[in-house]
This record gives sequence, C-alpha cells and structure tokens, in this order.
Amino acid sequence: MNIEKMRNFGIAAHIDAGKTTTSERILYYTGKSYKMGEVHDGTAVMDWMEEEQKRGITITAAATTCSWNDYQFNLIDTPGHVDFTIEVERSLRVLDGAICVFCGVGGVEAQSETVWRQADRYGVPRICFVNKMDRIGADFMKVVGEINERLGIKAIPIQIPLGKEQEFKGVIDLVNMKAMVYSDDIDKLGVNYSLEEIPAEYKKEAEMQREKMIEGLAEQVDFLTEKFLNGEKITNDEIKKAIREGTINLKLVPVMCGSAFKKKGVQPLLDAVCDYLPSPLDRKSIVGTNPYTDEEISRKPLPDERFSALAFKIASDKHGDLTFIRVYSGKVASGTRVINSGKDKKELISRIYKMHANTREQVDELTAGEIGTVIGLKYTVTGDTLSDQNHPIVLEKMEFPDTVISMAIEPKTDAEKEKLGVALSKLAKEDPTFKVRMDKETGQMIISGMGELHLEVIKNRMLSEYKVDANVGAPKVSYRETIGKKVEVEGKFIQQTGGHGQFGHVWITLEPFKGEEPVTFVDDIKGGKIPKQYIRSVEKGIRETATTGVAGGYQLIDIKVTLTDGSTHPVDSSDLAFFTAASIALRKGVEMAKSILLEPIMSLEIVVPEQYMGDVISEIHSR
Repeated sequence: MNIEKMRNFGIAAHIDAGKTTTSERILYYTGKSYKMGEVHDGTAVMDWMEEEQKRGITITAAATTCSWNDYQFNLIDTPGHVDFTIEVERSLRVLDGAICVFCGVGGVEAQSETVWRQADRYGVPRICFVNKMDRIGADFMKVVGEINERLGIKAIPIQIPLGKEQEFKGVIDLVNMKAMVYSDDIDKLGVNYSLEEIPAEYKKEAEMQREKMIEGLAEQVDFLTEKFLNGEKITNDEIKKAIREGTINLKLVPVMCGSAFKKKGVQPLLDAVCDYLPSPLDRKSIVGTNPYTDEEISRKPLPDERFSALAFKIASDKHGDLTFIRVYSGKVASGTRVINSGKDKKELISRIYKMHANTREQVDELTAGEIGTVIGLKYTVTGDTLSDQNHPIVLEKMEFPDTVISMAIEPKTDAEKEKLGVALSKLAKEDPTFKVRMDKETGQMIISGMGELHLEVIKNRMLSEYKVDANVGAPKVSYRETIGKKVEVEGKFIQQTGGHGQFGHVWITLEPFKGEEPVTFVDDIKGGKIPKQYIRSVEKGIRETATTGVAGGYQLIDIKVTLTDGSTHPVDSSDLAFFTAASIALRKGVEMAKSILLEPIMSLEIVVPEQYMGDVISEIHSR
C-alpha cells in the first residue's frame, strides 16, 4: 500500500447534522456498499447496533476501509450526541484528518464546538461540509461566518451552492470554476453528475467568491502571498497546493456544501479528502517515551521503522475482545508477540482484521498508518501502547472526561447477580466513561456515565446482548454531617460491679474545622493525665464514631476534636473503656453543637456564546 495515498479520517458533527447519512453515501459511491443505507429506516450500515437502529442515532464509533481514485480511506463515523463524546475523543486521537459536518440551517451548534475543541487538542486538520442545503432556511454563507467567529478558524469557501433550498441542484467549484449539476432525471442515486459552465446568473457571484478565496489563501499561505501582492496570475494547481498546505498546517479550513440525503455534493467531498487532508507521511513523527529511562523517543510513520501502535477502542465479542489499534510505525503480523509498553506485559497478536462496521475481514498484517482490530490481547485497554518487544515506546495516553450522572442498579432476580457483574465489567472495559462501583455506605451498586441516555443505552444493551434484566433508580444520597459551633464536652464510661471493671474519662473540645481529613484529632493532654496507649484508643473511638455518624447515621466531616483532659483508674482503665468514653463524648458534643446535614454538591462549568449569557443566568436562577 502506498502510504502517500492513505487517508485516515473521521466524520464528526452535532447530532442530526447528517454525519451518518454522509458516511452511507461515501460507502455507496466508493463501492463499499451495494445499497444506500438510510438512518430514518434503520438500514444505515455504520449504525449497526440494535440501539442505534431503534433510535436513529449513532452511539458507537464505527470503522471501515474503502477506496476512491486509487486512495485508501480508513473512515470512522462518530456519534453526535454529547453523551457519547468519548467515541469522538478516542477516534480523533488516532486520525489524521476529519470532515466536520454542519447543518445548513442550524449552523455551528453546541456539540459542533465540543468536537472542534477535541480536534484542536489533537491537531487534526479538517474539511467543513455544510450539509442539508436543500432545506428551507439553509444559508451557506451564514454558516461560513459562524465557523469563522465561533470556532476561531479562517474558513475559506472553495464551493458555493448552485440553487437555494428546494431548488438546490449542485455546487459551483471555485477552484476550477465549473458547475457540478445533479439531476434526478439523469440519476436518482446521484452517482453521475454533469460538469458544466457556470450559469450566467451565478457567474458574477462565483467570480467574486473566487477572488475572496484566493485573497484568504494568500493571507494564510506564504508562497501565495507574494504572487498575490504582485498581481501575478495564480494557477488552479497553486490554489489546490495552498489549500492543502493551509489545511494541514491548521491555518485554515476549506468549506464545501451539499445535501447528503439528496445525494448531491458528496463526490467532490471525497476528491477534497484526497487533495487536502494529510496522509500519515504528512503528519509529524509520533513522539513517546522509553518506559525504562523516561527518555523521549520518536518513530517515523514508515513500514521499516520499529513497530508502535495505540489501542483506542475495545469491543466485547462472543469470541473474545476486539482491540482497535492505529499502527503508527513499522508493521505487525498475525502470530507476532509484542509488548504492552506501559504495563510491561507481553501480548500475542493472534489474528488481525479490517472492520466494516460490525463485519470483519481477516488480513495477514497491518502496516504504518493503517487502522484495524486484533484478537488475543489479555492486558491491553483503551489508551495503551503496543510496541516492538526489544524497542518499547509509550505514546501519550488518552484523556477521558469524568462521569456526570449516577444511578443505582440491581438484578431483577438473585440468579442474575453474577451475570450482571460480568455484563457491567465488559461494558466498562469497552467504555472508559462508564464506571461501576459498590457504595460501601449504602450497599448499592452504582453505575455512572455521561448522561441519562448513556446509562439507558447501557441498560438496554445488557438486556439485548447479555440477556440480563435489571432495575435502575436514583441512588441513595450519601449525606454528610458537621457541626455549627464550638463546644466542650465530657465523656465517661464507668462500670464497677466488683472485680475488674471499666473506667474511661475524657474531656474533648469539638469545633468546626476544614482540614485535610474529615476529622482532625489533636492530643492536648498535659502532665500525662492519660497514658499514650489510651490516647490512641480515644482517637480510634472518635474516628470510628465519626465514620458511622451521630444524628442521622451519616459520616461526620469538617470537625476538629481536641483531647484536653481526663482521668484514669489504676485497675479498671482499659483501651475499650477509653474508646467508649470518646465515642460517648463525641455523640454528646455533636448534639450540643447543633448537627448540620450536608448535601452533595457538584461543580458545574457552562460555556455559552456571549449573546446567550443573560438567558442562561436567568434559567439557572429560576431553578
């Protein structure tokens, strides 16, 4: 495979911008699919999960490999819903480029901005595709303006629409100055279009937009600047070279348009992927560290380099876990032993596959730049590096957002308890933003995720894929207790009924205090009134009582307990007596100091455009 003609790219957008429909058209026009899948009737190839087909949304990133004009495309279709943003995050981590799809009516939306920030973080070059140009209210130039203003990038249209809304017929190519006209009478599948002279009524607008395009390129790309300022003729090849250079160097984004649903404008988009997005060779050498020396080392994206790859996704399968990897350097063949560099664990690559959504094609090897899946890994999880056993390298790990919502879960029957544990464990391995834990305070099993939809999908997947039905509900709230004022209190535990008794006597001061620990204990005994061994028992009694709570049975926090005085008995004093005396004193003190019940709080950061700031603040204040 010629690496120069390889393109690893993803399709990302806000929900309902037309990502998956665009992906389905790409699969059809590249010959990967013999039939066009449609999201609205549940036949989209890339939305293969049952939950995706039922809901008409993308939930998990799906990968495929296809060809266009002698170029190999490794394509990943990603979700647009914020609950599944991890799928976008881990995909962009391993991709060389992206098509960002925008709705011609909605323009730049909330998740568009999130996706853009993720792509910025990983330095991913982008092409923008303004979709749904056939819809009422679609405005290409308005969306271009929003990309410039809200995403902070020089957006340069390299096409303009031919026709508006229901009269949308195709696109005008500003580089070659030709009209690409689609006609349902000629081809209802949009495979064929005619290349025509620009209609007279669009000629003036096209010439003006071409001048703006060249001027914008000259501002961002050095080799074009001098020619532009000198008024020299700029060729179409030079324009294409400038678009490519500016895109790869993240100085600009070319903006195109079309209607994926109406099958218009997709083929020029594929040509743009070939012309403007980088090959693995155009990206910088991958940099990592030697796990034994912490020395920085790099690998060039070449087949004859030492092998290195990043595991970016795990998919559980009845035959074993499928690990998705991006090979950054070298090559790996079936039957090869490699090392998980970060964990210093040897792994065996049993089999290698190229994926097409949920179907697989076995191959002998993967080489630098390629994306595929492997079977046989025991220790590897998302974000781990695989490398040559004798030349290990650890690549930069992936970042995962913290969970934002939790629910309690329990099996509907005791017989399903073990199956529930297995299912949750596998789902958590697949999804780093899905967490499972046992709450020691409430005894409940708690699942946490990125939103209600995320957890609802998890529950439904347990039923459909693992045949486990479960009850979910709001978790019991883990309240906390503290006190409102400073008090001094005495605690006594005396039992003397003849023979060896019990005697423990303490005075403690209790006060509000935010320390490093929930309870700060201070020994202020003077003159050895209480021996050291009993002071340890006092501290133990304080801490254990604070853990189980006093007024409501919730843990005590943000208090300082100072042991100030006390007395002992030469025969009857013991560890148990002072433990109990301390517990009695703490309980009395909390009651005297007016126990306060504390509710959990969450820190929330909201990012909104300035013009909506007032509305958002009003909404928050009303709650």
